[in-house]
Amino acid sequence: MSKPPRKSGGSSYGSDSRGSDSRRSEGRGPARGPSRGPRSGGRSSDEPRRDGPFNERKGGAGSRPRSFGKPKPAGPTPKDPNMPAREGDRIAKLLARAGVASRREAERMIAEGRVKLNDELVETPSTVLTSLAGVTVDGNPVKEADATRLFAFHKPAGLITAERDPAGRPTIYAALRNALPKDAGRVMPVGRLDFNTEGLLLLTNDGEFKRALELPSTGVPRTYRARAFGDITQEQLESLIEGVEIDGVRYGKIDANMERGAGRNRWIEMTLTEGKNREVRRVLEHFGLKVSRLIRIGYGPFALDELPKGAAVEIDAKVLDRFRREIDRAKG
Repeated sequence: MSKPPRKSGGSSYGSDSRGSDSRRSEGRGPARGPSRGPRSGGRSSDEPRRDGPFNERKGGAGSRPRSFGKPKPAGPTPKDPNMPAREGDRIAKLLARAGVASRREAERMIAEGRVKLNDELVETPSTVLTSLAGVTVDGNPVKEADATRLFAFHKPAGLITAERDPAGRPTIYAALRNALPKDAGRVMPVGRLDFNTEGLLLLTNDGEFKRALELPSTGVPRTYRARAFGDITQEQLESLIEGVEIDGVRYGKIDANMERGAGRNRWIEMTLTEGKNREVRRVLEHFGLKVSRLIRIGYGPFALDELPKGAAVEIDAKVLDRFRREIDRAKG
């Protein structure tokens, strides 16, 4: 039986982890420091870097900043400041919060005529409701939202981040059947990891929370380690802090550092806040590098650490609540 991820700092992501592979990497890399430039590692060059116990990253010199970007201006307010704010939320937002689908998918369901309110078709996703009472999707009643839950999953390479694949390739949900607790219910991935990309994938039952974690405007950092072959300098990587345009696509600032080592096969660590499709691979290919392995090791304050491949662990409710408050502040 594999041991659960270690705990530190007095906060826990959950008391249990489940998965198909309990193997751990040998040794841990050095703690993150504030300095830039090549670094030396104390582990095998073929092992993914570890950021300490699988727990909430703390502030200080040895960790990434907890800032999630500048707050956005608040949304529209009533024209008359003496009037009370509108009660309720748009139905698409309520459906997303209830875990039916993401907000965009809920809007698509409404456009397709799949959503009804008291047996009448809902014609617009901007319909404002105070609850989901009387709402059905495909004829099935929608229950009110459960409490938000968040899980961390170590996605192995060779899985599609989708519920189904037309080509018949295996999906993350096949692995999640054994990884998640039986009462997890329907969960949605926060963002995506490519078929051949491995590492930390967050999952939640709250579509609205999922959307907030994915939006570039929220500025939640994602950290990757890439094994790349070719010639590149630290100075070239540091130029990415200003962003880069590739084939007409603008990529935002990337904090990139190359680890010290010999030869043309190098580990490169990259932290970004946008998460465009295949962003890390495309940026490194832009420099003439060939990526042979890509691992996401962090998302927001959460680190992959020693969570076994194929295993999942639930984020502790208090840690989740603190994280959600930070996200709400970033949203403005």
